[in-house]
Amino acid sequence: MPRLRRFHEVPIEETLIVGLGNPETEYADTRHNLGFACVRELARRLGAGVTRKRWRSLAGHSEGSKVWLVLPQTYMNLSGQAVSAAVRDTGVEPARVWVVHDELDLPLCRLRIRRGGSGAGHNGVLSLISSLGTPDFVRFRVGIGKPARSSGAGRRYVLGRFTKAEAERLEKVVSGVADSLELALESGLERAMERYNRAGALGCEELA
Repeated sequence: MPRLRRFHEVPIEETLIVGLGNPETEYADTRHNLGFACVRELARRLGAGVTRKRWRSLAGHSEGSKVWLVLPQTYMNLSGQAVSAAVRDTGVEPARVWVVHDELDLPLCRLRIRRGGSGAGHNGVLSLISSLGTPDFVRFRVGIGKPARSSGAGRRYVLGRFTKAEAERLEKVVSGVADSLELALESGLERAMERYNRAGALGCEELA
């Protein structure tokens, strides 16, 4: 990994892309770890191994794309502590922090890219807002659908594994989100929003 540079040396186009999830193998295939899966796919495409232990995370860097890739290993609720350390050391502005995370309010196979906004009850996003002191980072919200309404259902649902029907769609979801990240890096966020903030953009049938 290249040496860290002081803030004034960091080009404005540097981007820090964060995948949200939980560490440990028991969480590897859960809905809450979809952000990890998407950022790992982007890292594979960029040839940037996300293996270096830094900032209480697994991290990697693509010099050619000027991208830092970060997978916090703090557990979801403390993700902001890891990301704020990465922001401090790299000098990347919060506005150039792109966070990929699962989203209950969108059906599986739907992506929505947005700047800023509330945490909408997502503990990882809320942690980032608290630790960065601003909501003004970019979210790549990857739909996972909603569980049936019952006490505690939300937590069980996000920490649960995908059904067979859901799993059959995951390859297209992960690939499509990685495509959207590449497009945003190459052509800008507005272009990516125009292309992917609509039904059918990920190429699979939605599951609510």
